[in-house]
Amino acid sequence: MGSLSLDGTHYPYPSRRTVVYARGGMVATSQPLASAAGVEVLRRGGNAVDAAVAAAAALAIVEPTSNGIGSDAFAIVWHDGKMYGLNSSGRSPALLSFDALAARGMAEMPTHGWLPVTVPGAPGAWAALSERFGRVSLREALAPAIAYATDGFPVAPVTSVNWRRAVEAYQSRLRGAVHDPFFKLFAPGGAPPQAGACFRNPDAAQTLKAIAESGARAFYEGEIAARIDRFAHETGGLLRASDLAAFAPEWVEPLSVRYRGYDVWELPPNGQGIVALMAFAILEGLDISAMSPEERAHVEIEAIKLAFSVGLAEIADPAAMRRSPSELLAEDFVTGLRSRITSEALMLPPSRPQPGGTVYLCTADGEGNMVSFIQSNYMGFGSGIVVPGTGVSLQNRGHNFSLDPSHPNALAPCKRPYHTIIPAFLTRGGKAVGPFGVMGGFMQPQGHVQVLSQALDLGHNPQAALDAPRWQWMSGKHVLVERALGIEAIQKLVDRGHDIEVTDDPTPFGRGQIIWRDGHSVLAGGTEPRADGAIAIL
Repeated sequence: MGSLSLDGTHYPYPSRRTVVYARGGMVATSQPLASAAGVEVLRRGGNAVDAAVAAAAALAIVEPTSNGIGSDAFAIVWHDGKMYGLNSSGRSPALLSFDALAARGMAEMPTHGWLPVTVPGAPGAWAALSERFGRVSLREALAPAIAYATDGFPVAPVTSVNWRRAVEAYQSRLRGAVHDPFFKLFAPGGAPPQAGACFRNPDAAQTLKAIAESGARAFYEGEIAARIDRFAHETGGLLRASDLAAFAPEWVEPLSVRYRGYDVWELPPNGQGIVALMAFAILEGLDISAMSPEERAHVEIEAIKLAFSVGLAEIADPAAMRRSPSELLAEDFVTGLRSRITSEALMLPPSRPQPGGTVYLCTADGEGNMVSFIQSNYMGFGSGIVVPGTGVSLQNRGHNFSLDPSHPNALAPCKRPYHTIIPAFLTRGGKAVGPFGVMGGFMQPQGHVQVLSQALDLGHNPQAALDAPRWQWMSGKHVLVERALGIEAIQKLVDRGHDIEVTDDPTPFGRGQIIWRDGHSVLAGGTEPRADGAIAIL
């Protein structure tokens, strides 16, 4: 049985940060300003849910390269000793269909523009969480984000790099008046802001105020919805006010598997959390702790490949799935997958889709409440569409629909696509240990497996688990590996038949946060060294 170490003595690799401890409350995000926003709300009497809403809204402003008001969101909430799941992902427009694509001369789902835009769920998530569990008003929770948007904020270093990369890519790919508002907002004067430069988004401030005053209804039924509808009509989009008005977040039951004496929790489809659960179930039957770094990486890669071979074929809007989550997690099914692992790399057919653009955060208060929250555009800024007068950049989650009519995830009207963003949670004996997550498109289940294995199989603390070198399975036998894994382990993976690509770029390996609580109510937090991450404490 694995043990969970929360002390500061176990570091498998040179750590760039140290584990953080607190009792009164903790907020871990990829941006110091967002972490500060969450703790500010805790100080004003809010709980962990209020802090999560505050941090999420702040991230929508200070890290627009990954998320925004036009994002989707998912959450796992531990409140008063019980667990709750929230799916706030939007559906496709009622007018989106195979015929609509064909009428526009599209043979594949585009990555940008109006066609991949689905209804944004993030504002609905903030309002639903605040209404059900919050202690302060939504207005108070969104106040820090409104201040950042109104007064401006200094752009963080990693965010500035991603901003520049995204703008350069969009400038080379996106054409037409539909994208002019995007460049006007995010590349004023033709260039993105540099690190340390102050950036303001006053239109987003007004949108946040309307969301705060109306409990998000203004976004889905009021003036903001009307602006979105009007711009779509003017520029060839299919999203309508009726699509926005039909949206509602859905409370769902999280799924779990046992791993090393702990219960690992993920949300059910349309998210890909079940890929991580299948991988954990496969690895539960193997003694990872006794393996060399190369052996451990090999079996984890193989488990992920096998889990994805199922997930990419099966995950969709639950109403369209051919097999239920319980079937995919059944012991005999998982045993069959595990039996396919050998000493050699497997060749599996599914390819890896596009990378994502996401933020993950977690929060905890002094009363035992904890939140695992994830919010995302897709592919950086998303669709490349900013609705004039709103400051809202719309996501492009519809790109993940399949254009195979026989696939469960086939494009259809009013349908939720396969979703990459997944929050996670750890419990033991029915008690909360705490939230964790790793953002990054299809890296996310892979990050969950690697980080939790570092903690439960090797006994490393949350920060050390996040610091450890990572890999990402890309497709077939192709695996991207951080150089810090070590030349010997890398060569042995090559010897096993893996097609290894070594990189010093941290971007592909996701960005994680962890807050875990020990038996004495002490919180231990880790934040991502590959980002501008920061932990704020009360």
